[in-house]
Amino acid sequence: MADQVNVMLYGLGAIGSFYAFILNQSNRVRLTVVARSNYEAVKNNGLHISSINHGDHVVRPAKVLKTPAEAGETYDYVVCVHKAIDQSSVPKQLAPVVGEKTCIVIIQNGVGNEDPFREAFPTSPILSCVTWVGAKQDQPGFVKHQASENTQIGIFPNKKLDAATEKSRLDEFASLLRAGGTPLDVEANIQVQRWEKVVWNCAWNSLTTLTMLDTHTWLKSSDDSMPMTRRLMREVIDVARKCSVPIQYNLIDTLIDRILGMPPIGSSMQIDCKMGRPMEVDVILGTPVRKGRELGVPVPTLEVLYTLLQAINVRLKANAA
Repeated sequence: MADQVNVMLYGLGAIGSFYAFILNQSNRVRLTVVARSNYEAVKNNGLHISSINHGDHVVRPAKVLKTPAEAGETYDYVVCVHKAIDQSSVPKQLAPVVGEKTCIVIIQNGVGNEDPFREAFPTSPILSCVTWVGAKQDQPGFVKHQASENTQIGIFPNKKLDAATEKSRLDEFASLLRAGGTPLDVEANIQVQRWEKVVWNCAWNSLTTLTMLDTHTWLKSSDDSMPMTRRLMREVIDVARKCSVPIQYNLIDTLIDRILGMPPIGSSMQIDCKMGRPMEVDVILGTPVRKGRELGVPVPTLEVLYTLLQAINVRLKANAA
């Protein structure tokens, strides 16, 4: 029998719960989860998953914790699936469970997510993932997974490690996901996929949140809405290309066609705003804005949306405190 793999999953929202289910499907994985609002529900009754693709299941992790420090051990993989609200504070919380052999896995929206972890854990391998999973958790411990399901995964290169070490961790973690029955793509340069999703998120998350409209209603709301959306996407691509991430401008047509081919949707940011929860403004819009300013790339549309969403986030964080 293959060696047991000790995995901690940090963040048990809807998407984190989905990956907890996937990882727990492998008989190699010994799973620990760190939960907050759903801690009591999952601790007492397990994690209930209802999935169009996978059916109905109850996940009972080996450990359910409130904080990583409670674990009393280090892990082979620490999987970060928390909302990236205050990314720089997370490595300190994870420090007690990160050992010499720990690989950090980041499954989040945004760009620049890896930087605080690289600074805190300079010799650790880091795997970066883009997720296209639709799920919601309307009741603590009960998650509904819709049909959308794909993971893109790649290495966040570390000059202090040899490539073979990083690839072995990538291959092993990808095998754990495959054992759980979820589709995935291993990418040579995961930053391409990260920035492509940020183009998507900068548009639909920000515009649906600021207007409280669904995507289709927004695009039909005036003669200016479509040109503005395209201009916003182009600004983000301009920044990505200046960062040496080779994204093509025809991505704009691809993303517009994709959204028009879907039923009208809101966004995770819009849901957070409606629920009074802090939003992932900085990793989605803030990083492209800062990179644009550093590199001399004009991003006027992006700057306006970022400024407005920051202001809303100040209110949400104050109310949540």
